[in-house]
Amino acid sequence: MIFFDLKDYFRTEAKRLAKQNPVINKTAVRNATSETKKVHIPNWETELSLFTESDINKPAWKASYNVLSTDDFIIYKALDPALILRTRKIVIKRSGNKIRWILIYNHTKNKLYETTEKLSYFPDSLYLIEKMQRVRLLGTDRYRISGAFN
Repeated sequence: MIFFDLKDYFRTEAKRLAKQNPVINKTAVRNATSETKKVHIPNWETELSLFTESDINKPAWKASYNVLSTDDFIIYKALDPALILRTRKIVIKRSGNKIRWILIYNHTKNKLYETTEKLSYFPDSLYLIEKMQRVRLLGTDRYRISGAFN
């Protein structure tokens, strides 16, 4: 089974956005500290790398995800209850061949830390990275990076 190719999709988006060079209203929040700036993103591949890294199209994982597909949605959900797979769920909203939005849920846990990520991408509108990281002995940090297209 071949899944939706997130890696290719976000590489294509990075090239398209690099060519357009839009102004982004970017906000970064760490716990309660926030900063907002209007910027041109110098490297879209780096900016969207967490999305690209969530690609599940690996031959070894072909039986690792449940797939629900309708005319409007594709939903991939990890089957392993032991949290071995980092990418737990992907929801893709589409209209025909056009992607309306993508949500990605990642989770990593081991003896030293636990990380939860929710990645949201709305083409030409908004991208949002929400992350919670709990490190043993150091505590919990929450991050939120949003980029709104002007």
